[in-house]
Amino acid sequence: MYELREYQKQASDKAVEFFQSKTTMNAIEVLPTGSGKSLVIADIANRLEGHTLVFQPSKEILEQNFKKMCSYGVLDVSIYSASFNSKRISRITFATIGSAIHHIDQFRHFNQIIVDECHKVDSKGGQYEEFIRAIGCKVLGLTATPYRLSSNSFGSMLKFLTRTSPRIFSKVIYQVQIQTLLNLGFLAELDYYYTPAPLYDERNLKDNSTGADYTDKSVQKEYERIDFYSWLVQIVKRVMCPKSGKKRNGILVFTRFLKEASRLAREIDGCTMVSGDTPKCERERILEGFKKGTIPVVVNVGVLTTGFDYPELDTIIMARPTKSLALWYQIVGRAIRPSPMKEKGWVVDLCGNINRFGKVQDLVLVEPRPNMWQVQSNGRQLTNVLF
Repeated sequence: MYELREYQKQASDKAVEFFQSKTTMNAIEVLPTGSGKSLVIADIANRLEGHTLVFQPSKEILEQNFKKMCSYGVLDVSIYSASFNSKRISRITFATIGSAIHHIDQFRHFNQIIVDECHKVDSKGGQYEEFIRAIGCKVLGLTATPYRLSSNSFGSMLKFLTRTSPRIFSKVIYQVQIQTLLNLGFLAELDYYYTPAPLYDERNLKDNSTGADYTDKSVQKEYERIDFYSWLVQIVKRVMCPKSGKKRNGILVFTRFLKEASRLAREIDGCTMVSGDTPKCERERILEGFKKGTIPVVVNVGVLTTGFDYPELDTIIMARPTKSLALWYQIVGRAIRPSPMKEKGWVVDLCGNINRFGKVQDLVLVEPRPNMWQVQSNGRQLTNVLF
């Protein structure tokens, strides 16, 4: 049995209290990336009476959460997911919504639902909304990013999950700030470096139809105008051989397009590329080599933002601009997990994201009025305001 940290115990206590209360409202807990969310979920599920269904958005996160639950020594636990070729139901069942949605009747006797990464729950429709409405029991969501993109005729904004209309989740029952965990030494300190390509001009980027990010066309045009690809190669080579002389413990590069990723993999010895098209077995081989140190650099396109657990990783190169707060936070979060193997993590930003969002420790949850939660960075409101 694990000994929970104080904030983990508080989160578990609040969740059990919520499920045992007479309230009919659903709730969320906000726990930062690297805070040990899978451990909190395991402790909550282990303490609850009756049948508990735990949803995860991906096979990787399900496997991570399930293993943590099993490490508690709990026997009455199973997986209900086609990805694992398993459709077993137990007192505690870990599932993916894509598998459960087609067999709702098998879950009508469940007493409570826990949803990991609950920002993926769309209150205006979708499989989660359909399942939750059909079962009718209380739901607790956990997330590090408690907001979703919302668009209408007036524009687009990130809406805090408890402030959407309609809504699935009505209140925040527990939250802990990123800076608090940094102060306690439970997250790794990060050094940020903004090294934009020569002549890089963000004013040349165009918003997409939602206003929530930039168009592919405008980003590609700016890349080609300033020869961004050559700059990326230069930066990665410099980071591989830092002035301190101490080798980085893994360099993970995030790009937007296959073009710059492919070029990086061709021009830098030891650099390997993964994308959504990389076969599963090949991706696992690459990431295993990355963790062992035989592959010093991995450049990825559209993957590894969530579910990639490698605490020893100490270097992120953000080689793409984005207006997505969630994407920025998830990417930086890959390096914020603590490990005895690293002193400080590095975040090398090539495209102005630090200026746009601030450092992740600048992100704070604020409740200026009862239940009117919002995310701020350096005093600037980021949620529930139009882009």
